Amino acid sequence: MDFSLSDEETQVRDWVRTFVRKEIAPLEQEVLRRERAHQPGLTADELRELQLKAKESGFWGVQTPEEYGGMGLGAVMTALLEAELGRTFVPFRFGGYADNILFYANDEQKRRYLLPTIAGERRSCFAISEPGAGSDARAIRATARRDGDDWVINGEKTFITNGNEADFAMVFATTDEGVTCFLADRADGWRSEPIDTMGQWGPAALVFEDVRVPSANVLGEVGKGFDLAMKWIGRGRYLLPARALGSCERLVEMAMEHARTRVTFGAPIADRQAIQWMIADSAVEIEALRWLVLHAAWLVDRGADSRHAQSIAKLYGGVKANEIVDRVLQVHGGMGYTRELPVERWYRELRLLRIYEGTDEIQRRTIARNLLKGHASVSGTLG
Repeated sequence: MDFSLSDEETQVRDWVRTFVRKEIAPLEQEVLRRERAHQPGLTADELRELQLKAKESGFWGVQTPEEYGGMGLGAVMTALLEAELGRTFVPFRFGGYADNILFYANDEQKRRYLLPTIAGERRSCFAISEPGAGSDARAIRATARRDGDDWVINGEKTFITNGNEADFAMVFATTDEGVTCFLADRADGWRSEPIDTMGQWGPAALVFEDVRVPSANVLGEVGKGFDLAMKWIGRGRYLLPARALGSCERLVEMAMEHARTRVTFGAPIADRQAIQWMIADSAVEIEALRWLVLHAAWLVDRGADSRHAQSIAKLYGGVKANEIVDRVLQVHGGMGYTRELPVERWYRELRLLRIYEGTDEIQRRTIARNLLKGHASVSGTLG
C-alpha cells in the first residue's frame, strides 16, 4: 500500500501551488474590496486572462479528453489540483471545461455547443432545480410539448449556477415520454433573474414561457434526460470537498499564525489550551478529509463504483469544513467577524457546501440506504 504521490502528480500539484501563490493569491485584497462594494471579485476578462496564463503552461481543460484539446487528467490528479485552488477564495477555475453530459451530444451539437464551450466562446448552465424540485429531481414540473418539428418549453428553474451568464442552458423538462434534456439558447427566449444569496455564489432563476426549441436540440434521447441528469450530478462529488480541503488547510494556517502573534494577559493565545484543542481537532479532521477525498477519487480512477465513497466525502467535507471555519473565526475573535479578513467570507462560502449538489440529508440517506440494503459495508474497501 503506497500513499506517496507519483512524480507526475507531485509536479502537477506543485505547478498549481506556485500558480496560486504567484498569480491568484496576490488578488485577494482587491477581490475582498470589490465584494464589499457588491462587485464581482473577478471580471470575466480578468478570469479569462488568468486562464490563458495557465494555458501557456498547458493547463487547459483539466478533465477534458485530450482529443478535444484538454489534459484528460484522472480523478486523483484533479482532486489534488482542486485542493490547491481551494487555498484561495479568489473565484478562479481553469479554462477549457465543458459539462460532462455535453460529450453525449451528436456531431452537430458538438460543433455548435461542446467545442465552443471548451474554447471559452460559449457558457452553459445546468437547469434542473425548480422551486418545488431541489433534492427530488424527479419532481420537476417544467414541461415540453411537441409542436411540429419543435418543442415548446414552459416552466421555471431556480438556483441555477451560471444562469445569469450562460448563453445556453441544458434544461430538463417533462415530456410524454419522460424527462428530456434540451439545449436551449438564450436567444430562443428564456430569461434569467439573479438570486441574492448570503455568499458570493450568484445563482439565477430561469423563466421559460413558450420557449421554442428545435427537435435537433434534444440532448441524448427523448425521455432519457433523467439518466443524463444523474450523470451530471454524480460526475464528481469528491471535487467539492477537495476544494474545501484546501480552504481548511489555509484557514487553519491563518489561525495558527494569529494565535502565535495575538497576546492576551501577557502571553500568546497559542499557549491557551482552548486554542490548542481547536487547532488539534481541525488538523485531525483535515487529515481525515484528505484521505476520504483521495480514496473516492482513487475509486473513480479504477472504474469502481465510487458513489458511496463520494457521498461520504461530500458529507464529511461539508460538515467538518463548516466546523473548522467556525473555529478559525473564533480564534480570530472580533476581527474574524469583519470583512477586512477573508475568514468571514469563507464562512459564508463553505456553508453552501452542505446544500448544493446533494444536501447533507441526501448524502446521509444515500449512505444509510447503501449500508442497509447491502450495497456497501462499514468495513469499507478492505472488506
